[in-house]
Parts: sequence; C-alpha cells; structure tokens
Amino acid sequence: MAALRAPQTGCPWDVKQTFSTIAPYTIEEAYEVADAIARDDLADLKDELGDLLLQVVFHARMAEEQGAFDFGDVVEAITAKMIRRHPHVFGDKRDLAPHEVNALWAQIKTQEKAEKPAREEGLLADVPVALPGLTRAVKLQAKAATVGFDWNDARLVLDKIREETAEIEAALASEDAAAIAEETGDLLFAVANLARHIGADPEAAIRGTNEKFARRFAYIESEIARSGKKLGEVSLAEMDALWNAAKALEK
Repeated sequence: MAALRAPQTGCPWDVKQTFSTIAPYTIEEAYEVADAIARDDLADLKDELGDLLLQVVFHARMAEEQGAFDFGDVVEAITAKMIRRHPHVFGDKRDLAPHEVNALWAQIKTQEKAEKPAREEGLLADVPVALPGLTRAVKLQAKAATVGFDWNDARLVLDKIREETAEIEAALASEDAAAIAEETGDLLFAVANLARHIGADPEAAIRGTNEKFARRFAYIESEIARSGKKLGEVSLAEMDALWNAAKALEK
C-alpha cells in the first residue's frame, strides 16, 4: 500500500483517495464478507476477508502519511482492548457464566467511555450515522433501552407496527409523498425493533428475503421462457401463479 500511495511512482487512483472516498468501499467489502458467510462459501470468504483487510491497511496507510497512526498502532490498540475487555480470560475473573461475561463487557465499555475526555453528547451520539439503516435503528433502540425507554414484550412492538401501517394508509389517502415516505420510515424502524426483540438481525433477515425473492423470480423467468413467452408478455396474475408454484416447491 505504501508503494501504491507513493506520489510519483504509485497508482494514480490510489494516490488521490481519502478516508471519505474509501469509506464506501470499506462498507461494501464488509457486506461481501457477510454474503460469503451466508452462502457458506469458505473459499470466497478467504478472498473477501483479504479484501476487507486491505481496507484496514489502506486507511492505516493514509493515517500514517498524516502522522496520526500506522497499521501497527491499529493492531496494538485492538489487542490492548481485547485483553482489557476479557479479564475472565487474561485476568483473574474466571469461571463466569455467559450473562456475567456480557455484563462485565458492558461495565468495562462504560468505564472506558468515562475515562475519555468529556464531550457534551446525548446517549445516542456514539451510534455511527453511516451504519446501514436497519442496523443503526437497532443500535439506537438498544441504547435507549439501557435507560428503560423500551417495551418488554414483542407483541407490543407488533401493535406499534399495526399502528404504523394504519398511518401509512392515512398518508396514502392524503397523497402526500413526503408524509408517505416518513410513515414508511417509521414502519421500517418498528420492524427493526421487532427483529431486535425476537433476537433476529434485521439486515441478515432482509438479505435472506432478498435471496428468496431472487430465487423465486428466477423460477418465474425460467417457466415463462419454457412456455415460449418473454417477460412482459404475461399478466401479473400468471406471474403470481408461478410465484405461488415456486413457493410450493420450496416447502
């Protein structure tokens, strides 16, 4: 990476990059790691982890050029953090149950935050804005839950989802595009909250549904082609029947 970033002899594309321009690629590579895991493709996972590691190296190299830190500092920092947060492995707090480990982890994180220079921030200030929407929603909700701002029953969240769908229906009747979009966001936030309450990752859930949709639509395409027709030449009712057939085949 040092060679790629060399001003005179490096790669022109790499040289002109900044933290901001590389950040989207970092997010993309993390998603590709998750995709390889979802497909249980360990060979691809090896490659994708390498791509993700390159992102870490890239950011560290740019920081080193500015005299901020280097790759070794990154490794040292995470090593120190893992040792500090695992006194039940590296220290004297042994034989803890899983729930005790979680409580200890949270306690240590709180202590670390208290030791940092004080900043006037709200409870939710450290939840990164750049996270995927559903992931950030869950993290915001989990933070608020630490001070009691939460339901203790998933069925109450389901009631909230019904309330949000009613509000979307009212917004649709008003034909107010901004209101419809806002209410749709509220519905997605409520669905993410339901996923959190039942212990599901909403991002993983939607990825699974996306794959299911793509798989079933591919069946529709193949069946239409087998009939000698093309997409666009069949009715919605015919495609819906094929969709139901694809569902039946999966059961």
